[in-house]
Amino acid sequence: MGTPTAPQAPFSLRSAAEAVPPVWLVLAGIVSVQTGAGVAKSLFEALPPAAVVWLRLLASAVLLAVLARPALRGRSRGDWAVVLGYGAALAMMNFFIYQAFARIPLGIAVTIEYLGPLAIAILGSRRRVDLLWALLAGAGVAALSLESGALDPLGVLFAVLAAVSWAGYILMSAATGRRFSGTSGLAIASVAGALLVAPAGIAEGGAALLDWRLLLLGLAIGVLSSVIPYTLELTALRRMPPRVFGVLMSLQPAAAALIGLVLLGELLTVWQWLAVACVIAASAGSTRTSAAEKG
Repeated sequence: MGTPTAPQAPFSLRSAAEAVPPVWLVLAGIVSVQTGAGVAKSLFEALPPAAVVWLRLLASAVLLAVLARPALRGRSRGDWAVVLGYGAALAMMNFFIYQAFARIPLGIAVTIEYLGPLAIAILGSRRRVDLLWALLAGAGVAALSLESGALDPLGVLFAVLAAVSWAGYILMSAATGRRFSGTSGLAIASVAGALLVAPAGIAEGGAALLDWRLLLLGLAIGVLSSVIPYTLELTALRRMPPRVFGVLMSLQPAAAALIGLVLLGELLTVWQWLAVACVIAASAGSTRTSAAEKG
């Protein structure tokens, strides 16, 4: 008789993800987020941005609530204030960036939005070298200003508001993480964000929201933009240094520009690509020097 073989573990998405190098998981998450944004923008002819962002938030809220099953009892008023503030920041970040997507190229909107977390990183530091990264990011903004005539001012304003909301999201995320374990805080915040955007989304979407095909696309956007990247990022962070993760996440603006080109045919000018490059370099540099100081 032959030697019996050891039983194999059943296949799961988590086990499949853990078999992939963490760098590729992060890159796949970035592509997933920006692909979700591209699909969302392609829906704007059938649904207004407010309706699309509501479908995205609704889909991610339902999926996260089912997966996390957060406990609601025994929470203090402070807990609820923090998590609801987190949900409001999440809702506004998505609402404003989708409004920006409707008016300016995907890559430019994400580049401007990325100034939010970059500002949090630089303003929270006392290192002189961060002045260099701030100047580099400023150079990116200056490069964009050279193309101001080609960009919708309202779209730029919405991207700036998304950047401010993203900064608030980061701060509220940290506060929520100290009060809620695992993904329970994110799940509650996602439900709160979906409820907050619901009036505008339903009012603007109207009868089109009854189209099952649009509802499926909304579900796909929620999965691509929230569920898949969050799962991949958590898996990757268990197996890679945070500084490497931060540098890789700096590629978000470039990924958005490339997805905009491939899916939407959005061509950026030389000055706009320079702006993207400046923000990426500033973010990557700030991440690396911060990690070096902590090390």
